[in-house]
Amino acid sequence: MKWYQISHDETARKLGTNFNEGLSSNLAQKRQRQVGYNELEDHNKPSLLILFIQQFKDFMVLVLLAATLVSGLLGEYVDAIAIMAIVLLNGLLGFFQEQKAEKSLAKLKELSAPMANVLRDGTWIKIPSKELVPGDILKFQTGDRISADIRLVNVNRLEIEESVLTGESVPVPKKAAIVDRGDAELGDQTNMAFAGTLVTRGSGIGIVVETGMSTAMGKIAALLSATKRKPTPLERKLEELGKILIVTALLLTVLVAVLGIWQGHPLYEMFLAGVSLAVAAIPEGLPAIVTVALSLGVQRMIKKKAVVRKLSAVETLGCASVICSDKTGTMTQNEMTVKQIYLPGRHLFVTGKGYEPDGKFVLDDKNINPSKVKSLHQLLSYGVLCNHAILQRKKGQYVIDGDPTEGALVVAAEKAEIRRNELTEYKVVYEIPFDSDRKRMSVVVEDEQKRRFVITKGAPDVLLKRTKYIYENGRFGTFSPEREQELNQVMETMANKALRTIALCFKEVEVKDDYSDLELETDLSFLGMYGMIDPPREEVKEAIATCRNAGVKTVMITGDHVHTAKAIAKQLQLLPDNGRVLDGYQISEMSDEELVELIDDTYVFARVSPEHKLRIVKAFQEKGHIVAMTGDGVNDAPAIKASDIGVSMGRSGTDVTKEAASLILMDDHFATIKSAIEEGRNIYENIRKFIRYLLASNVGEILVMLFAMLLGMPLPLVPVQILWVNLVTDGLPALALGLDKPEKDVMSRQPRSPKESIFARGLAFKIITRGFLIGLVTLIAFMFAYAQHPNNLQYAQTIAFTTLVMAQLIHVFDCRSDRSVFARNPFGNLYLVGAVISSVFLLLVVVYYEPLQPIFHTVGLPAREWLFIVVLSAIPTIIWGPGKRK
Repeated sequence: MKWYQISHDETARKLGTNFNEGLSSNLAQKRQRQVGYNELEDHNKPSLLILFIQQFKDFMVLVLLAATLVSGLLGEYVDAIAIMAIVLLNGLLGFFQEQKAEKSLAKLKELSAPMANVLRDGTWIKIPSKELVPGDILKFQTGDRISADIRLVNVNRLEIEESVLTGESVPVPKKAAIVDRGDAELGDQTNMAFAGTLVTRGSGIGIVVETGMSTAMGKIAALLSATKRKPTPLERKLEELGKILIVTALLLTVLVAVLGIWQGHPLYEMFLAGVSLAVAAIPEGLPAIVTVALSLGVQRMIKKKAVVRKLSAVETLGCASVICSDKTGTMTQNEMTVKQIYLPGRHLFVTGKGYEPDGKFVLDDKNINPSKVKSLHQLLSYGVLCNHAILQRKKGQYVIDGDPTEGALVVAAEKAEIRRNELTEYKVVYEIPFDSDRKRMSVVVEDEQKRRFVITKGAPDVLLKRTKYIYENGRFGTFSPEREQELNQVMETMANKALRTIALCFKEVEVKDDYSDLELETDLSFLGMYGMIDPPREEVKEAIATCRNAGVKTVMITGDHVHTAKAIAKQLQLLPDNGRVLDGYQISEMSDEELVELIDDTYVFARVSPEHKLRIVKAFQEKGHIVAMTGDGVNDAPAIKASDIGVSMGRSGTDVTKEAASLILMDDHFATIKSAIEEGRNIYENIRKFIRYLLASNVGEILVMLFAMLLGMPLPLVPVQILWVNLVTDGLPALALGLDKPEKDVMSRQPRSPKESIFARGLAFKIITRGFLIGLVTLIAFMFAYAQHPNNLQYAQTIAFTTLVMAQLIHVFDCRSDRSVFARNPFGNLYLVGAVISSVFLLLVVVYYEPLQPIFHTVGLPAREWLFIVVLSAIPTIIWGPGKRK
């Protein structure tokens, strides 16, 4: 259907909708069952069968399967079946772990899905964009991502950037009129808005005509071939580690096999032993455990109100050294409240808290009736007309749908019983939307006498430059330098009290079809000024102090006046006595090199533009910092994208900001960033813990075999025992280490360098030394047992097997801290305690359950041997004693 060729009335008729009511909920549900969800299908997602088969494509697993085949051909059926069962069990574990990660990812997508503002049953509501259906009436504004293909009905200076579809980065001006062309290209369909494109200016209303795979974006997606996901820095490090381990394992395998054959062991036996050693050297469960650790960490972040959109952000969070934070809503409560109003010659105070529409207007310590003061009533009325915010009551609490600053003006007017729907004598006929570069918004309104005038609200320092007259007591006077100085003094006084100031001007204009920004916003008449405050959040001061102790500098970036920003920063103890404050004008006058020189001493940036934010981020990065940048508006998106960790507000953030971000704060709180950094550091440390555990265990397994062969002794372990150790002893406790809680001092350490090796801070030394000792005590246990029972090799091998398992299970508690096993309460991680108990139980089953003894080459051990085994097993862990952090 060529929707652009028909009128919007005909479009509505064909889709069975109307502009006043939208679709009914019942009809919308019926259509959703017919057309499905408004989302792109994932054709590249592998089936469950393929996902299961992929668990066995690892090179070492293929080698092990080949060894199993050889075992079967040589008649060693018990060994072949046992090895096959273990490989199958390992594959099932990996399969279920990947399934869990997929479900976590799906949950994340659901949480971070954009919302759509839709008309249903005559009421505007917000729903997940995937629930849109053809016929829905949708409205959108600057910063929103279009959720479906839409036939435009009403536009207000609307421009949409369609580069995702057309490749043209210049925004396209939109209109509602019919496009009378036979086969117009997407870029020429100016009365259409397409799914995936971005609103860069203005606002609009339209009818959803196509959803999901039927959209222009869906048709392109259907043609796309599979694309590979870019590995994260952590994944690349693990891949490099894997290559090193494979080469090491193959060399050791050859060495063990050659030594064994040279000493007279059967070729088949040494082949199987060599392959088992190779598998022991490769922690094949490591990638799956890393995925699960990241996935579980992401789930913990969700509980702390932080949604991770890019897994790489989890690793990068631990490196963050600077947080560039927006002030409003992040550090403050985002409940802007008008506290003072200045009218020429009068200074009023307004009582009340937050968005509650209850309060008084006080002049000279006396309550006054706003309706009796003409200029005050006019200011409050104009503040509502030049405004998009709506005051609503939800769940017994007043909330603002829209910008908090605009909301403060609406609430102030409500306190004077002035409401937009009651100002029927005025009609808005034209609008110049607010723009962060212009720092102002204007509307043209028409009264009952058909007279038109412009209302402009914005930053006082911007509007005063455009003011020619001052409106005082119903009369127009000249805006003299003296009056300008008086206003600047009032503005500075308010700002010093952390009040944000908004000026409001107006003038009469002629009646015409179109206006230019220049003619509307010059020679204005000053009407009054609001002073409002957004109080700091209670938890932010503590969060900033915690970040400071963690070596993470917090920087405030805001569009507010310098004095306001400085006052809030001091309240939060963010700005030290010698800290520098820069405003947008100073930044504009600086070169990039000069900004880099001052950046480390600067803590507050006020009156900044999007270009300034981008320069600030790059200046910190030039100094070697890892930067987390927060924001909510489309103007923040460039800086968020350029930062190392982009952080978007979940509640107030625009769709484009969320898509540019790596992390979304569901509650918009600064303290959540602190929690996310702490969790990010802990996830990375937990990954180091189980790498340390797995590799130390594998080193011990390899060395006990190697030492025995060098000494000309029989093999202390049979292949099936090594495989069992890898699966049970390594897998469960390693996974439990990924659930370890942060150490108490995790936020007292300096940020980690992103170039730091996984083996940094003495980890390689710990792996080699602990692995050496695990191998040594296992060999000692084997030698003593074999010396006492020279005719019973299985008895000695059982002693070695149990000693190896117990040494690793005791060693896992040492891996919880960089200091020593005594540094943390062993019961601080109950998952680990449970995993160790489960592993000990399974070990006892293998040793004492008679049907399994022939398979695992074990014999029942007398109770007296366990004291010997436990004492030897504890040596690798306790020998180091209390140590210092490396």
